Amino acid sequence: MPRAKERKQKPKGAPPSVVPVLQKFLKTYQKHCVQSRTSLCPAIQRDLKSSIDREQILRKFVLVRAGDSTTSTLPVSLEPLLMTIRDESYTQAKEICIWGLHLTNPEIARLALFLESKGHTICPITTLEIINCKMDLWSLGRLGKALQFSSLHFLVLDYCKFGNEELESIFSSLENNQRLQGLSLRYCGLGPQSGPKLGSVISQSAICELHVDGNHLQCSGTLALLRPIAEYAEMQGKDQPTSASPHTGNPPLLPQVCRGGSSALSQIPISSEAVTTRRPSQRKRGKRGIRKKAKRLMEAGPWVVSLHLADNSIDGTGKEGEQLLELTRILTCLIKYSTHLRELDLGNNVLGEMAAVGILEALRARKTGKLPPLKITVTPRISSDTFTSIWKHSKKSNRTRKKKKKWRNEGMG
Repeated sequence: MPRAKERKQKPKGAPPSVVPVLQKFLKTYQKHCVQSRTSLCPAIQRDLKSSIDREQILRKFVLVRAGDSTTSTLPVSLEPLLMTIRDESYTQAKEICIWGLHLTNPEIARLALFLESKGHTICPITTLEIINCKMDLWSLGRLGKALQFSSLHFLVLDYCKFGNEELESIFSSLENNQRLQGLSLRYCGLGPQSGPKLGSVISQSAICELHVDGNHLQCSGTLALLRPIAEYAEMQGKDQPTSASPHTGNPPLLPQVCRGGSSALSQIPISSEAVTTRRPSQRKRGKRGIRKKAKRLMEAGPWVVSLHLADNSIDGTGKEGEQLLELTRILTCLIKYSTHLRELDLGNNVLGEMAAVGILEALRARKTGKLPPLKITVTPRISSDTFTSIWKHSKKSNRTRKKKKKWRNEGMG
């Protein structure tokens, strides 16, 4: 037992403990809440105390409403948190998550100023989540202007219901954004009319991870979103020399934030071949033979790495269904030619047997062309043979087979 205690003691020259920093942060946060006559956020208080007990840096701040059991009738506000980060020069925070609050114009104004301090800010936030929150048109416009000057890599606006004016404000602020890599607009009420805007945003920004699950894009909206991406992929695919596969030699460089790092949106599973290359003479040297990953951000263009379109009323019914055939053509073109695409979620959309067969043929062509593996999700409301074949061609199933083979070899050994 005494030896175990000795191990916990920090060696000479070790970095100072973070406990005093976090304790002071908590006191300052409590002071700002009292001065602004707002309630202390229970989640932030809990996370700070937990980080103090574990002696670990707190990088993610989650701002939620006070529980029903609280005796305080004061609202939880974003301003005290931002003021505390500023006053304490807390440089370790990377994520701010705001859930279920009614954000006022002064709160958004302070947040915008906080985000706009790129380059000289004490705390460059890379992920901002605003989930199920209420914001008016002015707030959305002010937040949109700040995006161009922020250090954000990921923006999440899930469950925020937007009207046409609000959506126009959001989309206009995202175009030509060269830093934002991930965007999530799940269950935001996006309709078919949002498709062209989404396609334009993808074409003119560096966004490579898009989540629009739970909306109503339908066939026409999805078609407008996918068309520029698919046409670009087809053009790039046909321009590739037949003797050199895009999956061998020099693969496409993906942005750092889209290559396996954790994010608020999802962790994109990308195979090691997609981001590193080995020389034939160095394959047995382990890490020495792996080239360093490029640190530069990818240029803007109509391509994506991860695309989530689940539950978007994409089916062959009604007037919208008349465009399902063209959508299938565009979709299969994207699967067949895109060297960037790694994940595609079409779950809970009734595409039908014909579209499913087209997807299966595109996956087979993708494999024949030696393109990077693709993880794809479709609804099981198709024939069992087609569904099983698509599942087998998905990247996930390939991993499973490799693990099974490894376990069998270990068992035989």
